[in-house]
Amino acid sequence: MLYILALLIGVIAGLRAMTAPAAVAWGSYLGWLPVTGTWASFMGHWIAVGIFTILAIVELVTDQLPSTPSRKVPQQFGARIVMGAFTGAVIGATAGAAIGGLIAGAIGAVIGTLGGAEVRGRLAAAFGKDPPAAFIEDAVAIIAGLLIVAAVA
Repeated sequence: MLYILALLIGVIAGLRAMTAPAAVAWGSYLGWLPVTGTWASFMGHWIAVGIFTILAIVELVTDQLPSTPSRKVPQQFGARIVMGAFTGAVIGATAGAAIGGLIAGAIGAVIGTLGGAEVRGRLAAAFGKDPPAAFIEDAVAIIAGLLIVAAVA
């Protein structure tokens, strides 16, 4: 079950690179993710919550801009894989399985990035423009990220 959750948080990172670590930081801070005593214990600190929340908000805003590059360009794709691996490792660390969580999170990020780009393209075509599709993607990523973190608890 833990690896499935790590895979799913990776998918969220593929949709929204910074939403996944923000959800994990909030879950750690609220005590939903038992990271105390692990290498990931810093995620439960209010500073990590603040930093990742601000970065997630910045990403949500900048993703609506016409100049935002595709998530498939190497830098965007790589960042999403790194965030998926990182958040998956944090979830795995709650059960002493950080490496398995890291791998599952990275795989999930690849799935989320490629699948999310396809879905967003279809939604944008259906709406005739991109912003409504981006808002739908934002809502799904945020809600799903919080539900995944809550499921670990």
